[in-house]
Order: sequence, then structure tokens, then C-alpha cells
Amino acid sequence: MRAITIPEPGGPEALVWAEVPAPQLSEGEVLVRVAASAANRADVMQRQGFYDPPPGASPYPGLECAGTITEVGPGVSGWAVGDEVCALLAGGGYAEQVAVPAGQLLPLPKGLDVTQAAALPEVTCTVWSNVFMVAHLRPGETLLIHGGSSGIGTMAIQLAKAVGAKVAVTAGSAEKLESCRELGADVLINYREQDFVEEIRKATDGRGADVILDIIGAKYLDANVKALATNGRLAIIGLQGGRKGELNLGALLAKRGAVTATSLRGRPLEEKAAIVAAVREHVWPLVENGQVRPIVDRTLPMADAAEAHRVLEESSHIGKVVLTVD
Repeated sequence: MRAITIPEPGGPEALVWAEVPAPQLSEGEVLVRVAASAANRADVMQRQGFYDPPPGASPYPGLECAGTITEVGPGVSGWAVGDEVCALLAGGGYAEQVAVPAGQLLPLPKGLDVTQAAALPEVTCTVWSNVFMVAHLRPGETLLIHGGSSGIGTMAIQLAKAVGAKVAVTAGSAEKLESCRELGADVLINYREQDFVEEIRKATDGRGADVILDIIGAKYLDANVKALATNGRLAIIGLQGGRKGELNLGALLAKRGAVTATSLRGRPLEEKAAIVAAVREHVWPLVENGQVRPIVDRTLPMADAAEAHRVLEESSHIGKVVLTVD
């Protein structure tokens, strides 16, 4: 089969579409013929040499895919050859075939094609696990999303609105903020021109945000604590602004706040399976009734994965960049 390989870490040109051995199934896995995958910032970090796959995972990038089951391994029930699926992966989505633990499979949502479905697993699992399973966002609360126009952000807006929360977002341009507004965001903050702490306080009559979904990390740590409401929860899922910051424990204590930091890729199989099951129960009905939809900025051939990475690094996209296999 063919896959996107990374012979040496580097820029987008380091991605090479090459012939590689086909995956071998282990207990509890199925083989999926990939029709589409999606590009994520974790893939960019892997290409740069900063984010190796977990032990035992495919060496190829790609944290999600959509396609068709072509083989069912030992110990698998509930899935059959020919089923159209999408999947959460620890790696290997940038390929013609990938082995997937059965617990990380989702049925292709009714009404969606494989290109749209490929944009769902990583964002739905990330948002549902962090905003709802960990931070417990409730109806009537305020969620602040940093990077509201990203794949994660566009999904978080829709899911938060679906459960009756108020949504504030930060983004770096009027175009991106308008796309967030169209998805339902109530408070639009241009982080290049406005102080998000002041803006979230104005929008909440001084209370602050009940939950903050943060992709920045260290750079925003102090400001995020200031922006939290009493009993607020800060969920950190990215480190685009650095790994080490100073945390004002006194301010956090005064607000009875909580800070969590999670990643998805390296979790044990049983934890991933539990998240996927929760997404299937709570998110898939919203997707199938049209209340929530994947936002796809553009599609590119898998062989042009380098271009997809350039788009991500330029942050010129809104939603997801999807890669298709001929």
C-alpha cells in the first residue's frame, strides 16, 4: 500500500507518499480501506520531530480517517466487512489502509459522505471528552473557546450551543470571527485587538467563563485564570503558546477553580473506547439530525499532504483540512 512517510523530520516537504508494507491485524482490530483522513496540528508536530507516535502505533501520521472495513480481526464483534466507518487513530490515517482497534470505530453518520466524516473523530472526541466529560459544561454556563475557527473550535461552538451554553470565542480576524458567529458563537473577541479577559468579563456581567477550552498553554495561563468564573474549569488541550508558565495558585484558590490538561492520542485503548462510545451516544444523533456538522475548509489529495500542512501552519483555514485517497 501507499502511505505518507517521514524519512527525516522537517518542513512540509518532509512528507513523502511512498510504498510501505500493509498493516497486520492484531486481536480486536479491523482493517479499514481509507477514503479520507484529516490534517491535525499533532501531525505537524510529528512531521517536525516533536511528537512521536505512542508505542505500538503506526509510524505514519493521521489521527482519524473514514472508509470501509475490508477485514475483521480475531475477537471483534459488531462490525463486518463492507461497513462504512470513521475512526479515531493513534496514527496511520495518511495511508491507503489502517488497522483500527474496534473500540475506536464509529459508523458513518447518516447524511454524510466519507470526506465529511473524516473530519469528525478527532474533534468530536477531543471536545466531548474535555468540555463535557472532564469540565462538565452545563446548560446556561459560558464556554470560552480559544481558536474558535479551528477544527476543534468550530465543533466546540456547535456542541456547546446544542446543550444550551453561551459561547465566547477568540480568533485573529474578522472573517474567522464571522464564521464563528454563523455557527452560533455569542461573544466574538479578536485576540489581536482586544483583551479577552476584559471582554469575557463584560459579556458575563463580571462573572467570567465557567469553562475555558485552551489550545495555547503557557502564554495564556495567567490570563485564563483571571478570565475564569468562580468554580470555573480551565481545560488545556494544546501548547501552541509554550509548555511552562507561572500559575497564580492564590487566584485559582480564590475562585475555587480547576485546571486540567489532557491529550487523546496516548490514552489507553479502554479510555479511548469509552470516549468514542460517549461520542456515539451523545454527538452522533446531533450530527445525523443536522444540528451539528463538520466544517471542512478544503479537500486535497493525500499525495498533497505537504500543502495541507502549509495551510495549517499559516492558520489560513476555517475548520478542517481533509485529505482524500483516490
